Amino acid sequence: MSPPIDMNRFEQIRASGDLPSPKGVALSVIQLTRQQDVSIAELARVISGDPAFVGRLIKAANGLVALSRRPVVSVQEALMVLGLPAVRTMVLGFSLLSNYRHGACRNFDYNRFWSASLATALATQVFAERSRAAAADELFSVGLLSRVGELALATLYPGDYEGVLDAARQPGAPALPELEQAQFALSHHELTHAMLADWGLPRIFVDVVGHVEEPEAADYAEGARSRALLQTLVAGRCVAEICVSDESARPALMPQLFAEGGRLGFERDCLISDCERVVRLWVEWGALLQLDQKTPPSFAELAAMESAVIIPPPGQAAGETRNPPDANGAPEHVRLPLSSGHTPRVLIVDDEPRTRANLRGVLEQGGYEVYEAGNGRQGMEQALELQPQMMILDWNMPEMSGPDLVRALRQTRIGQTIYMILLTHRGDEEHLVEAFDAGADDFIAKPLRPRVLAARLRAGLRVVRLQQELEREHEEIRHFAAQLAVTNRRLQEAALTDALTGFPNRRYAIDRIQQEWTAAMRWGRPLACMIIDLDNFKQINDTYGHDVGDDVLRSAADALRGALRGQDVICRTGGDEFLAICPETDLPRALTCAERLRAALDRLSLSAGEVKLQISASIGVAMRESRMADVDALMKQADLGAYLAKQKGRNCVATVQRTEPGADGGAAAS
Repeated sequence: MSPPIDMNRFEQIRASGDLPSPKGVALSVIQLTRQQDVSIAELARVISGDPAFVGRLIKAANGLVALSRRPVVSVQEALMVLGLPAVRTMVLGFSLLSNYRHGACRNFDYNRFWSASLATALATQVFAERSRAAAADELFSVGLLSRVGELALATLYPGDYEGVLDAARQPGAPALPELEQAQFALSHHELTHAMLADWGLPRIFVDVVGHVEEPEAADYAEGARSRALLQTLVAGRCVAEICVSDESARPALMPQLFAEGGRLGFERDCLISDCERVVRLWVEWGALLQLDQKTPPSFAELAAMESAVIIPPPGQAAGETRNPPDANGAPEHVRLPLSSGHTPRVLIVDDEPRTRANLRGVLEQGGYEVYEAGNGRQGMEQALELQPQMMILDWNMPEMSGPDLVRALRQTRIGQTIYMILLTHRGDEEHLVEAFDAGADDFIAKPLRPRVLAARLRAGLRVVRLQQELEREHEEIRHFAAQLAVTNRRLQEAALTDALTGFPNRRYAIDRIQQEWTAAMRWGRPLACMIIDLDNFKQINDTYGHDVGDDVLRSAADALRGALRGQDVICRTGGDEFLAICPETDLPRALTCAERLRAALDRLSLSAGEVKLQISASIGVAMRESRMADVDALMKQADLGAYLAKQKGRNCVATVQRTEPGADGGAAAS
């Protein structure tokens, strides 16, 4: 269940008329899409009145089409790709962004809000392509609007909300929702939930958004669609937070992203590949929407940074988290690694300055890049920051002994690859065993002999280089796997698209109509389909050649695309045959729609040399009935309707099912 909402309070707020709401062309589009019989051509005409919406919708559509098909260049094509539900919420989101990018609440960062919302939208869309939780275009809109309650409070109560935001930043302050609840009797996530419900978003999306700030409180069953949706949106928010955070704070946010990706079942490399794609889209969209964005993150570089395990200082229990930020805002255990150079880095950790000086002389003479630390704790911090290839550690040091430092470093990813040599005054067997049990790679007894030390360093360097070569090979494999995953996705998209018309192909059509059949059965909703068979197409092909035949098919596809309703899906299932799937449509309405498609084709005229070719189609229509065993029975009825239309002289609409008296389409009673 979603969080409880004080609906009386929401009704009072809505009655004030100050809630963020769509305006102008966006409002017209939203009102128009509520009509069942609105055509794509009519929608395109209204949207074309706002050039900004045109560009944004076309870009959104091009983010979803297969790379093998031609780009979307018109509003009608964009509407066909996106579908009616996505267009409605997308236009709503873009309208709010255009009209509420500035405001009177001084503590509310409007630019950061929209940058984060955009990143959430894009990340949720990209992740949805992999998680299959919902249609990617719909989740773009959900992500864009998932924090709209914050914007609403800043718009409704700019002065009061400014104070609430200021109070939330104070040390030890209650959480922001608690402060909002105390001030306004409604928190921002409750207001988001109520606004999305009021705007008519599907209930499943509204409920999921209501839980996104506290996902652990949701009682969704494992494997449920709602749970997958929630996890997809939470992962999208993690990406957005990294995008809008300062560069120094980003590494600390990566563990949560990996955790959320793991809950979705994403492989680490695929997750990074998806995040890099999100960043590219975020930069492009940011320029289009004129947002002032931060320097985009490199998720590949951030993934290389691992959080380290720190030995707790005195007075802090093991496992207790106390990681105060450094001067740049990054937690103490997260540091940016130095770029890997050709000169090996060696860190000396010894509390005796004379020993450090002797070691430095030997190392610098050997061409090493040398760093020093005076005790074990300093050595730990510098090792995590510098990421040396090798370390030389004294056994007995204040605060942390050499073996303890080795053990602590071996618990971190960075420390696992460092070649460590322990120094001691004792060379007995007991010490030797203890050193290797702690995780040391080598052991040298004092006093130091420079030639022996140099030889052991050279031997260690060979091991380091082998490790680096192995890591490079692993990186190449990971990169190849990520590229392969992208290629597989592109091939899958191409396999579902008809290259000539740009419509989905037969394989997609069968899967989609089966999905709609299942939904119609579950919810008791009507479902209709049409078989559209072009008249005399074989004769055109045989007489004028396949080039003319291809032109006929492309022109017919464009005409059908323009006349189709926003909620319908049309696919090319054969040479001259198309299948239109009409969810939530009864037989009379389906016949009306079919007649509009027939008329659109009938108006077409193409030239083949000096000859004018007329294009027409015979369309069979059928609606799901309770007596039908499966989706094949529905398609068989539509096919019989098309055959009946051919018998009646072509260029007409027919059905073999019984219709109400006066229904359009030239129906024949069964």
